[in-house]
Amino acid sequence: MSYEKDPRVDQYIDPLPPWQQAICQQVRDLVHAADPAVEETIKRTVQPYFVLQGNICALLAAKDHVNVFLYDGGLTPDPHHIITGGHGNKTGRMISYYEGDPVQEEALLEIFRGIIATNRSGGWRKAKAGSGA
Repeated sequence: MSYEKDPRVDQYIDPLPPWQQAICQQVRDLVHAADPAVEETIKRTVQPYFVLQGNICALLAAKDHVNVFLYDGGLTPDPHHIITGGHGNKTGRMISYYEGDPVQEEALLEIFRGIIATNRSGGWRKAKAGSGA
């Protein structure tokens, strides 16, 4: 897959242990596969963010896992139950991947596409306001 990479995202991923590098790269490829217009950037000094008319997701490598933060206001369906945290959060949720955990590509791609569709329609805040949630 070919897409425009922000070298600062590479600088974030490259020093990680190989298993974390693999997860981060897999998530990176999937978010770009969800929509070719996705851009990558760095926010909060070092954290990789993937954006398209709003935040889609961010990566955070911790000591024993990688968090993928999903910025969807809790609106995007999770029929495959891959979201591991933030179920009651009003702004976003997360998926935590530990060494050896598989990335369920199709399920994550569905979520990314849902977030992007919400962003393109004005964002999750507008969607929630319109639904009365």
